[in-house]
Amino acid sequence: MTRWIFVLMVFGCTLASAAPIKLMLNWKPEAEFGGFYAAQMNGAFANQKLAVDIQTGGVGAPTVQMVAAGRADFGIASADEIVISRDRGTDVVALYAVYQTNPQALLVRADRNLKKIEDTFSAGILAVQRGLPYFLFLEKKFGPMKAKVVPYLGGITQLSENPLVTQQCFVTSEPILTDLKGIKTQAFLVADTGFNPYTTVVITRRALVEKDPQTVAAFVRAVDAGWKAYLQDPKPANEVMHKLNPSMDLPTLEKSAQIQEPLIETAATKAAGLGSMADARWTELALQLKSLGLIKNAQGGENYYLKAK
Repeated sequence: MTRWIFVLMVFGCTLASAAPIKLMLNWKPEAEFGGFYAAQMNGAFANQKLAVDIQTGGVGAPTVQMVAAGRADFGIASADEIVISRDRGTDVVALYAVYQTNPQALLVRADRNLKKIEDTFSAGILAVQRGLPYFLFLEKKFGPMKAKVVPYLGGITQLSENPLVTQQCFVTSEPILTDLKGIKTQAFLVADTGFNPYTTVVITRRALVEKDPQTVAAFVRAVDAGWKAYLQDPKPANEVMHKLNPSMDLPTLEKSAQIQEPLIETAATKAAGLGSMADARWTELALQLKSLGLIKNAQGGENYYLKAK
């Protein structure tokens, strides 16, 4: 047990101060953030004596950098971002992992009758952000590439216009959009290939943990309560997110919440609690990122997160 874990456990039952704190999201209000909005609207933050300002992000939102620089108290990131950032010298640390199974996938039209994810590499067109860790992993595992790789332009336009396109997606988003357009698709989860970083991970700075462990522990408890509430009934938070992000209608938010539930609540979380993380998962991820040349040093998994619940 590290001293960081010990600090949180010792002070975790102490009420935090009411000073305003900032949570920086890495995207717009959608179902993947439902538990945070639920915590805000159902009083979970208030019950912990926290005044929380949830700020939304967008494409390329630098949440890790903002947290590392102290411009946000807490942020949302993926585990691979955290490991890479730590290798570059930041002191960011994970507190709570919402998605136990990463929703990143490759999406194809169902009538192509592809059987497995590596089939998408054999022919057609791949619309992806090629330098992302998940795709570097797939290239290394399933290369050489025969499909033509083009930049992903966002949304579902490329797949809609060309039946030979495979595109990157989150299973909680783009497949819903293609269904609405009457296009039957099939999504292949990257997690099934062995690359499965936690995502929608709450992060903070170790310096903040050392300075104010009460607030950090209280924040984690409130987030946990918010996600339990959202999984039980997403409708109230969905209504709030729809108002903040009108491009996401209520039926889409409801469908997304249904799809993501088994990615959030798993056998592991039923045993250890929502948001829980394991040393082995972090260790494996660090070794994968090192093998891809994305980091220089792979630390033991316990160094990337705190057991703050």
